[in-house]
Amino acid sequence: MTISLNIDALSSAYASGGLTPSEVIADIYQRIEERGVRPVWITLVPQAEATAKAKAAQKGPLFGIPFAVKDNIDVAGLPTTCACPEFAYVPTRSATVVERLEAAGAILIGKTNMDQFATGLVGTRSPYGIPTSVFNPDYVSGGSSSGSAVAVAAGLVSFSLGTDTAGSGRVPAAFNNIVGLKPTKGLISTRGVVPACRTQDVVSIFGLTVADAASVLSVAAAPDAKDVYAREAPAGGTGGAPSPSVMRIGVPNGPLDFFGDRDAKALYHAAVERLAKLGARIVEINLAPFREVAGLLYSGPWVAERFAAIKDFAEARPEAIHEVVRGIILGSAKISAVDAFQDFYRLAELTRAAEAQWACMDALILPTTGTTYKIADVIADPVRLNTNLGAYTNFVNLMDLSALAVPAGFRPNGLPFGVTLIGRAFADRAIAEIGDKLHRSLENAQIGGTTTLLHHTPTLPALAPAKRHITLAVVGAHLSRQPLNRQLTDRSARLLETTRTAGGYSLYSLAGSVPPKPGLVFDGRGAGGIEVELWELDEAGFGSFVSLVPAPLSIGTVRLADGRTVHGFLCEAYAVQGACDITGFGGWRAFVDARTKLATT
Repeated sequence: MTISLNIDALSSAYASGGLTPSEVIADIYQRIEERGVRPVWITLVPQAEATAKAKAAQKGPLFGIPFAVKDNIDVAGLPTTCACPEFAYVPTRSATVVERLEAAGAILIGKTNMDQFATGLVGTRSPYGIPTSVFNPDYVSGGSSSGSAVAVAAGLVSFSLGTDTAGSGRVPAAFNNIVGLKPTKGLISTRGVVPACRTQDVVSIFGLTVADAASVLSVAAAPDAKDVYAREAPAGGTGGAPSPSVMRIGVPNGPLDFFGDRDAKALYHAAVERLAKLGARIVEINLAPFREVAGLLYSGPWVAERFAAIKDFAEARPEAIHEVVRGIILGSAKISAVDAFQDFYRLAELTRAAEAQWACMDALILPTTGTTYKIADVIADPVRLNTNLGAYTNFVNLMDLSALAVPAGFRPNGLPFGVTLIGRAFADRAIAEIGDKLHRSLENAQIGGTTTLLHHTPTLPALAPAKRHITLAVVGAHLSRQPLNRQLTDRSARLLETTRTAGGYSLYSLAGSVPPKPGLVFDGRGAGGIEVELWELDEAGFGSFVSLVPAPLSIGTVRLADGRTVHGFLCEAYAVQGACDITGFGGWRAFVDARTKLATT
């Protein structure tokens, strides 16, 4: 019997008495022996020790679940090498995240191979061998969490931990047909993790399904007062906020670079189409600020931060560092403090510029990578091809975003392709919900490189029923960038779209209102076509907002040009007697702009 290692299958088998953790551990070590320790593993827990831990494991949410960790994460009694033998040390205490997982009953199998010092997205920069894609040994596994991803995809563990600074928890997921969860920075403690860029590092999770990865996150995420970069999700954050009633998914309004990989391009657009069929609203956004931030990661202070992480060792033993890694890290010595601050300022500017895009979307969908490469090609051109793989991943941590990489089908040559859903900080649960649906929209999808089909695994468990949301049409001072818009944003209202009213509506400028406001009236004679914005609020937010609306304005029912009806601002007819009819301007903003222009000429 082939044992499926997805978490639900194992937990159900344990509960029914069909399996014991000791039997699973024995099966796993047999699989590892058949496959070989290298290049996936750097250090294995002795089988007798893992078996003893399995027998003594506490009944917890991860009882008897086997896992692996990247070898820049401390495990008491096992060497931490960061894929550099000369750097190795043996910690006396495990990383906080490992302690939490073992306390929940998970069984550690070993420590996995990686791009040395977590510098790379390819998986080729290690003296312990080069892990390969489980689907074709000629192709890279992705990095830097190479061994961790392959261990899951090959059915050697149920889940694994990686780290992610520039995409290391997402790129290997895409290349091995698994899920890569990169949580919001600080949700999982990095105490006991050798840093790459300490201000940007995240402990990531590889799983066979979104539900598995989310289960691990629910255990791994916890406040840690001894980690200065740890933080707790706000109330209603990653731990329990249901996703909005309609997810607005952003797609770039210009072409993406797939580096000549037409099959990847087709699979990306197919994923976007499946999202639309699932009920998501697809909106076009400007990717320019995100792209520019991606370019900052390997040209500025964050490269110097890699040097700071291993400065003493790098200066004392430069010859021990992989040639490509050494060139990247030691080359950062020329970066000055002035250069660093200029990049900090530019990052802040670009992050602020991106706010206009986030106002229009709840999540962004991008290819995890535009293409993939053969190992031989990466070795021949290590820096340029690595840079290409980070085109859609490098900006995420710098901009304090959450991300989830999910499989999105296979190319005709049998290599997998993946997409990444990116959300704001603490949007982890919301993107997980849509990510699970998107993953399951694939027909007959297998999980990883195993024979288990995704539809035989459970979906992401539902949280509390989503709150009822109400759509509101605003026409004047509550429009975006108008003086009363904050009354909406303070209530966590979401801009859905800009549209226009049906015919029969007239718009008037109300005299004496402060701030200036228009009045929308249905008189059956107006030309209509008045610009309105649709905003979504939950019931509580809508109720408190309505209480702010002063006479002669009120909230009624507004018909839109496409035939829909929504709640919206209307005005009592008496208030527009003698008022200036501005219907011909097509909307309040156009009227205000025209009035301003006239006043300055």
